[in-house]
Amino acid sequence: MSKEAKTKFEIHPLLKQRWSPRAFSDKTVKKAQLQRLFEAARWSPSGMNEQPWRFIVGFKGDDTYHEIFESLVEFNRLWARFAPVLVASLGKKVYTNKQEINPSYNYDVGQAVAHLSFQAMHEGLYIHQMGGFDPARIVHRFSIPAKYKPITIFAIGHIGEPYMLHPNLKKPETAERERMEFDELVFTGKFGKPLGIF
Repeated sequence: MSKEAKTKFEIHPLLKQRWSPRAFSDKTVKKAQLQRLFEAARWSPSGMNEQPWRFIVGFKGDDTYHEIFESLVEFNRLWARFAPVLVASLGKKVYTNKQEINPSYNYDVGQAVAHLSFQAMHEGLYIHQMGGFDPARIVHRFSIPAKYKPITIFAIGHIGEPYMLHPNLKKPETAERERMEFDELVFTGKFGKPLGIF
């Protein structure tokens, strides 16, 4: 199923095709594909080259997958059970060479996952990120040190069919994608003053 973005300006085809499905097929994600996804994340930019991202990867049927899945809120469990791979992303909160908070660690982890998402589209894979999970359970179950914080959970897989989903999820799966207008997003001079180039 395609939900290509209806952009006002031309962008990279993979960015137009990228979206976050909830229906995933049971097709296996290949080892080589995962290697390339995490290689893309590894080469993401970060403040002071701290590379604060860490990932815990679970494959459907293994204990890691089970523990990540069990951390999800009920709504996300309705669909995430179809995904063949679940990943917990973590951020290192402090700088490596000094015990000070790294103010950009969340941002940098987000950049790494964005790079991973772009590579996923190139591989014919899809990513769906989730904020609805219990970070404390992730910390406890995976013995995560205090200087790291769970940021998101994301599913990786090949796109499935909407009929697989719970009835409450079928309509949003097939609905047209929407975005806010540029005047609400891009400013100049002061907050809220549109840039005016769009």
